[in-house]
Amino acid sequence: MKIYCISDNIDTNIGLRLVGINGVVIHEKEKVIEEINRVRKKNDIGVLLITRKLAELVPDLIDELKLSAELPLVLEIPDRHVDPEEEPEYITKYVQESIGIKI
Repeated sequence: MKIYCISDNIDTNIGLRLVGINGVVIHEKEKVIEEINRVRKKNDIGVLLITRKLAELVPDLIDELKLSAELPLVLEIPDRHVDPEEEPEYITKYVQESIGIKI
């Protein structure tokens, strides 16, 4: 099974590519819906990472995916813009805790 990322940020996409996770950078709601539907049809993708900003554009679709028992498993990840409430290494820690990949 592969991991795939839909991001609104080129830096997030490049960082994940460094650890072998392919993905795409998208900014429009319609494109996000198209890409999610394309990924759902692929049998080799087991985990779909999506940045919070994009997940907020299509909350109903994300909820539907999370509640279904089908693959891919959907994980929302924060982007590079650090919330003052979160610690500096939050992306690394979040990915490590969520999917077990140490980067």
